[in-house]
Formats: sequence, C-alpha cells, structure tokens
Amino acid sequence: MSLLELIAVADERGLAASGLACLDRCLPLLADGGEPELLRPLWGSCEDGRDWDTRLTAAREAMEGEDVADETAALVRKMLGAAPSDWSADPLREWARACSLVALEIHRQFDIPTGGDTGGDGVQDSTEQLKRWSAGEAEGAGPLVAGELHRQIKILETLAETAGTAGSAGGLRGALDRSTEGRRVLRAVMSRRARGRS
Repeated sequence: MSLLELIAVADERGLAASGLACLDRCLPLLADGGEPELLRPLWGSCEDGRDWDTRLTAAREAMEGEDVADETAALVRKMLGAAPSDWSADPLREWARACSLVALEIHRQFDIPTGGDTGGDGVQDSTEQLKRWSAGEAEGAGPLVAGELHRQIKILETLAETAGTAGSAGGLRGALDRSTEGRRVLRAVMSRRARGRS
C-alpha cells in the first residue's frame, strides 16, 4: 500500500503516532536542536488517547520556549500547533496527512544542494510532487525523501500489524525507534551542510 492508502485506513493510534513521529524526526530544525523529551509524554497517549489533550497542551507550551531559526523550523512548531485536541479519527487523519507532507517537504529541501535551484513551478510544483510520492510514485525522490517515505510507511505498517494485539506497545516502541533513527539522519545532514557553509 502507498503512504496515502496507509493513512486512509489507519486507526486513531496509528494516525496519532504517525503524525507525532513526523514531528519528532524534524525536531533538529529548532535552533537548539530540539529536545525529544518534549514529545515523550504524547507518545504515552498514543495507545488509547488517554490524557492526549492535556499532554498536547503541555507540549505546545514547551514548544513555545524553543527558538525558531527560520521558516522551515517554524513548520515544526506549526505541526504541533495543528494537532487536534480531540482523539477521533477524522481530525487525526487530517493532521497525520499534513505532518507527512511537511516532513517530506523538509527532507526534500535538504536533498537540494546548497544554493541549488528546485526547478519546476515553485511551491505548487513542490506540493504536487510530494502528493505523487505519497501516492506511491517515487520517481524523482532524492535519497533523504526516499528514506523518509520508507520510514513513514514502515511505521504505519507496523502500527497496523500490532493494533489490538499483545504486541501493541512494541509497535509504538518500534515507531519511536524509527523516528529516533530518522532524527539522527536529519541532524547529521544538517551538520554536514553547516560545515560546508563555514
């Protein structure tokens, strides 16, 4: 199944964890590198939605204290700000789709060489390209985007396979582990780019 198809059939647990994982992987964009513990309580709510709204409010307040270096970093804060307080499938699905596209866009930007031209017709072209990748058309995806697509798909697949089973908690731990791996990848790419500019 494509990424879009997986999001379309995911339950509340899968949608919340998917959106949260996208946000978690992009934390390095914050000026101080982001603090993963900021989101950890929310991960604890992904199993059944318990205290989701309370923990979401606390995470938003904590995020307000994080410095935002540029417009791309501001997207990370917006991702959390857009998270629904209601633990229900429809708003969580909309949020998960939005987080997926933002995470792909951020990785797409880092796939572009410093000072490089994105080509095409700007924002509109980029949005359509992201949607094609999400729908399963991988043509033109750079290595970072391809890696991010793979992580998003694997997270949703694992969460779907473990939903309602004795391995449910393990599925969430696996999603967090994959997110941690992706965060390290993005941080390494950012460090290499920063060294290249110095």
